[in-house]
Amino acid sequence: MKKILLPLILLIAGIGAGGTAAKVLGSKQETDTSESAAQCEAESEVVKQAELPNESAKAFARLSNQFVVPVVEDGHVKSMVVLSLSAEVEEAKRDAVYEYEPKLRDRFLQDLFNHANAGGFDGTFTDAATLKGLRDILLSTAQSVFGPAISDILIIDISRQDM
Repeated sequence: MKKILLPLILLIAGIGAGGTAAKVLGSKQETDTSESAAQCEAESEVVKQAELPNESAKAFARLSNQFVVPVVEDGHVKSMVVLSLSAEVEEAKRDAVYEYEPKLRDRFLQDLFNHANAGGFDGTFTDAATLKGLRDILLSTAQSVFGPAISDILIIDISRQDM
């Protein structure tokens, strides 16, 4: 009985605390909304006025599903890495990226498996140098599949779950 009662009490307390926090933070957010909206509008005008030299309009094509990569050690899955990727591409060719997505996913998965097998997802796998190396590999692959219209690969989300 105690094993069932304690989680139930914690669940109810958590819901109550979450509701209270949402109410408190929500009321503060409503008062700050007009100020932050004005600030965002001013910042967006600055961004619109800034021109990037020698670059055509860019867009981001977010690949539809996450990539799940097993990290294997001694023949057993040690952890799972989950990534979400986007490609920075010329705006006119954004829709074409989605037509190539199956081939891009296949090649990206192979690169991610190689990266995992080389120990790229061990230790501090979110280190800037490690992620830059991974991005460079993925960009090279993307350009070999799609061409130079893809100018960058963005790692939107990355997480590792140890088993």
